Amino acid sequence: MTNMKILLLGLVLCLSAPALGSAPAGYLFATFRGEGSPMTEQVYFLLSENGQDWQALDGGEPTLVSELGERGVRDPFLLRSQDGSKVYVIATDLSIHLNHDWRRAQEEASQSILIWESEDLVNWSEPRLVKVAPDDAGCAWAPEAVWDADRGEYMVFWASKTAEDKFAKHRIWAVHTKDFKSFGEPFVYIEKPTTVIDTTIIHDGNAYYRFTKDEKHKAITMETSPQLMEGWREIEGFSLSKLTGYEGPACFQVAPASDGKPARWRLLLDHYARGRGYQPYDTDDLRTGKFVEGEPMNFPFHPVRHGAVLPLSKAEFERLSKRVER
Repeated sequence: MTNMKILLLGLVLCLSAPALGSAPAGYLFATFRGEGSPMTEQVYFLLSENGQDWQALDGGEPTLVSELGERGVRDPFLLRSQDGSKVYVIATDLSIHLNHDWRRAQEEASQSILIWESEDLVNWSEPRLVKVAPDDAGCAWAPEAVWDADRGEYMVFWASKTAEDKFAKHRIWAVHTKDFKSFGEPFVYIEKPTTVIDTTIIHDGNAYYRFTKDEKHKAITMETSPQLMEGWREIEGFSLSKLTGYEGPACFQVAPASDGKPARWRLLLDHYARGRGYQPYDTDDLRTGKFVEGEPMNFPFHPVRHGAVLPLSKAEFERLSKRVER
């Protein structure tokens, strides 16, 4: 579906986020489908009432399409603004279908990220291409963002290789922004001895949790900290640390704490090494890092790749349900 068609769908309605501590009415999933064609490297939306069974919006066609920059979109991330007035999609500006050279994709590709925004999850802005990476960066992969409460700004973060060390490894870089239009100076956020990519960060109301792909072991690490900018330590009991061939972690709450029971969280890992797409792992205690394999998720196409999940209010879910073909 083209962006113009999206603009014709319905009246502009204000976003209403799920009430704090309440169960979401449903979930929106943003993803891409791989490198098979120019259109599979664009943004697809899936909808679910239970976080388990998913249906494609817009007839299974991409909802958001970019003709800017590299003319491809990968690794879309969904973020609700701090005041709840809008939702942002940020994504990698890259097409492997149009250029199969993975060396180029890391050393000579875009230093920018793609950004869309919406006030109702139906009508989306035109995409804008915003440079965030340093001038000698070879790429800006898998951007995500989190609210930095200490600064009162968003922190956008991604993976880049840079010419300074002859593109020896990926680091996680970051910038701060108040509005996703003007950005500060990039800085190294995560520095490890070897390459790290695909970081995602959540806050459970008490602490931050950070999942990152360690390229040396092709595995996911889990860290925690009371603060976003410092104090990070690895969770030694992380039960998925020995899994290999996984990337693109995405984490969301599937059930809030209630009646004395803790909140339940779901961690999605893309089993790219075997082409299986996202596999779910659940926990009732993020502090321990102990996850159990969840029931297989039902998707309208395969594989579902690196993306993100957004909890929805009842009004948002009902609005988006109208775009599911029955």
